[in-house]
Amino acid sequence: MASTSLSLEDENYVRMSLLLTGISPRAVRKLFDREFAPSCLDASIKKEYNTLNDLKLKHRINQSQWNLLFPRHPDVPNSKSFDITLMITLLRNLTAMEPPQFGYEKLPTSIEITQAADLCRIKYYRNYFAHLDQGKIDTACFQISWTDMTGAINRLGGEQMKLECDQLKTKPLDQTNQEIMMDIKRSYNEIRELRGSLENLKLSCIEMKKCNAILNENHEEVKKSFELLNEKVTTLNQDTVPWNIRAQIVKTLGKWKDRDSIL
Repeated sequence: MASTSLSLEDENYVRMSLLLTGISPRAVRKLFDREFAPSCLDASIKKEYNTLNDLKLKHRINQSQWNLLFPRHPDVPNSKSFDITLMITLLRNLTAMEPPQFGYEKLPTSIEITQAADLCRIKYYRNYFAHLDQGKIDTACFQISWTDMTGAINRLGGEQMKLECDQLKTKPLDQTNQEIMMDIKRSYNEIRELRGSLENLKLSCIEMKKCNAILNENHEEVKKSFELLNEKVTTLNQDTVPWNIRAQIVKTLGKWKDRDSIL
């Protein structure tokens, strides 16, 4: 039975995590293997090299995923090693799927039940729940999301996967699941601490920027003073009369001026 240390919201999060990381990737892979027959996958990928390379240049495919698509000889690509993000990217860009009404970045409406819309649903919920701060899902959100997700899994992966979803929703969480949740909670605490450290670093960075601005202002003042001094030195260097002789001349002229004023 589930431990009393886990609240209902905690359990909702665990079940949704297991759905998103365990069942939904298999549903996407089932569709992927229908579109790209495993026996022809290597040839299909090589045929689309230019398109895939363009996606890589746009950072839609990372280096690790690229290595899975084009492994070293004699290995060949295998969809079982592809993560869900890579499979969705390939399905979106290498097949004739029409994008959902509002594009791939927004949750499709309930009346959209195309393969593209279902892929979009899975991607949307994976991103949404991955960014939850507390690792909890309230019951209302859980019910709506679960229905939407399992409908997509059913259409992509078949009735057997839908049955797995139904069992996952109600089965007691075993000790392993509870330990996973505890690890998640500890991770969130560590993340909060890291965020606190990051905020302190940001504040320190702001102070450093202020100090740097002051130093830049002082530097400009020193630079101007140096330029003025340099101008004076240049003027002196251009003077054909030695500075000590000029000082004596100025002094003598001053005496003459004083004498003339007396007379």
